[in-house]
Amino acid sequence: MFLIFGLSTKSQLLGLVSFVCRVCGNSGPHQLVREKTRFSLFFIPLIPIRTRHAVHCRVCGARTRVPADEISRTLATGAFPH
Repeated sequence: MFLIFGLSTKSQLLGLVSFVCRVCGNSGPHQLVREKTRFSLFFIPLIPIRTRHAVHCRVCGARTRVPADEISRTLATGAFPH
């Protein structure tokens, strides 16, 4: 009997925010995304393991984590604090 399991992560775009990238210095709109990781059994995602929020730089691809309590304020103002 074979048991096929693993983890899968899916990203969801929440919006664009104004941010200065710490890696390349690009200041402009960056993508605010929600990343959900789930445990999969036989290629079916079943149990949510973790949820993370991050700002992705569209120029260099760097990712900066955003604390969960800052998400609503970041989306409301359109800017992420440095």
